[in-house]
Amino acid sequence: MISTLDRQTAITLINKAVTAGARRAKACAELELSERTLRRWTLGGQVRADQRPLVQRPEPRNKLSAEERAAVLSLCNSTEFASLPPSQIVPKLADQGQYLASESSFYRILRAQGHQHHRGRAKSPVRRKPPTSYKAEGPCQIWTWDITWMPGPVAGMFFYLYLIVDIFSRKIVGWEVHEREAAELAATLIQKAVWSEACIARPLVLHADNGSPMKGATMKVTLEKLGILASYSRPRVSNDNPFSEALFRTCKYRPDWPTKGFATKADAQAWVKVFANWYNDEHLHSAIRFVTPNTRHGGQERVSLANRALLYAKARTQKPERWSGKTRNWQPAGPVWLNPERENSASEIRDAA
Repeated sequence: MISTLDRQTAITLINKAVTAGARRAKACAELELSERTLRRWTLGGQVRADQRPLVQRPEPRNKLSAEERAAVLSLCNSTEFASLPPSQIVPKLADQGQYLASESSFYRILRAQGHQHHRGRAKSPVRRKPPTSYKAEGPCQIWTWDITWMPGPVAGMFFYLYLIVDIFSRKIVGWEVHEREAAELAATLIQKAVWSEACIARPLVLHADNGSPMKGATMKVTLEKLGILASYSRPRVSNDNPFSEALFRTCKYRPDWPTKGFATKADAQAWVKVFANWYNDEHLHSAIRFVTPNTRHGGQERVSLANRALLYAKARTQKPERWSGKTRNWQPAGPVWLNPERENSASEIRDAA
């Protein structure tokens, strides 16, 4: 239903368009209205309110009587069923050979009386909002980090890889291998990464999961001192930190990943050092138009991509019959979103893709 105020606004806009020389049918079409609807809205030059809510409708023949509704309420609020929802009450009544109303009627009656709420001693379910969306338009604006296990020399023994990635360039900006998970170790790594990238006092967001090393007191104090805004995933949600998870997958699926584990911590550190150098300097990342993370991080991607675009344009000129459409898109990838809101950033994500 359209409110009276919205009807008045629509009619005013249409009348202005007609006064300016537009055809009434065209003006109505712009607002997805028909001329017939416009005539029905007006009576004697006045805008009519929607009459549908005021119509007297006959009651359904199968409507529960006042006594039946009272019986349902009394039963739901009795000592036996006060802590149970209708989905539990109705089957129990059926086992006792009783039928008062359908389950949906139970819910409808409770809702109408304001009694439809969480029943029982358990805490009511909490709907958690997605983490705040952040947009990275350049390097050293948004980092994500996480910890993953690296198999040790025997089953059940692990080393822990701490890894920080810049989501704009996908560059690994910091890493360490330790024998335990601890907030103080993570805090030290963050400090080293900030100093290495010379991004002190810049607007920087650091996103992480909800593990104890991520939320430890030492870690929080360090972030405050460095002026870094902390962002966290929702509890028990696996896809709020996609950049770090994707990086770990790339790491563990490298051909030289030792499936039998690392003999020592030093071996694990040496392997990660080689991997990080390869990833930053040689790996052509699919999400950033197949340039290396260091190329994008340092701002040299435009030159490389422009050369590719010129090459493709030349190839199309030489063999036009081989091209049925546009050449491959070699434009820079553009900004990157961390946990984007669909309604607010869908168009920007499409532009950046």
